[in-house]
Amino acid sequence: MVGATRATFVSLSDAQLLAQCNVDTYRASGPGGQKRNKTSSAVRLRHPGSGLIVIAEESRSQHENRARALRRMRQAFYIKIREPVTTLLAPAAFLDEHPEYRACRTAEGRLIVGRKDARFWPVAALVLDVVLACTARVSEASAILGISTANLIEFLALEPKVWEQVGQMRSQFHQKPLRMD
Repeated sequence: MVGATRATFVSLSDAQLLAQCNVDTYRASGPGGQKRNKTSSAVRLRHPGSGLIVIAEESRSQHENRARALRRMRQAFYIKIREPVTTLLAPAAFLDEHPEYRACRTAEGRLIVGRKDARFWPVAALVLDVVLACTARVSEASAILGISTANLIEFLALEPKVWEQVGQMRSQFHQKPLRMD
């Protein structure tokens, strides 16, 4: 899917997303007893349109692993696929342009959204887009997002995969890794 965006990929139904993926099943090693060694319950999804690959092999049920893999693929879209920030706007204009982000802020202007909240991944993707647009400078990104640098770092640290992605961006721009104090 040349020219497809993150929004296109994440809006697909499970069946549509699965149809776009190459699905491999295999026998996973590790604990789980005799049944685990006899059934091909592990699932690997390869999405040629984005180049992403995810696996799920925790359960002895192939159906559960397929559902987990689909969830992980959607998370991978949010983490790995960047969309350009059209303009680096002032905080008020940015909030007007991104109401989904505005909904995750408190009246005091703090970004508060937990990992289990359905809004977490779309907001994390938007935050990563802004961080990349600011060449991984968190102080500049926090100014655009209208939050404090400490609040931005707290948010990024909520999910290890998001934290890792920011670390890769900072490395790409020859900046020191972020620290959690």
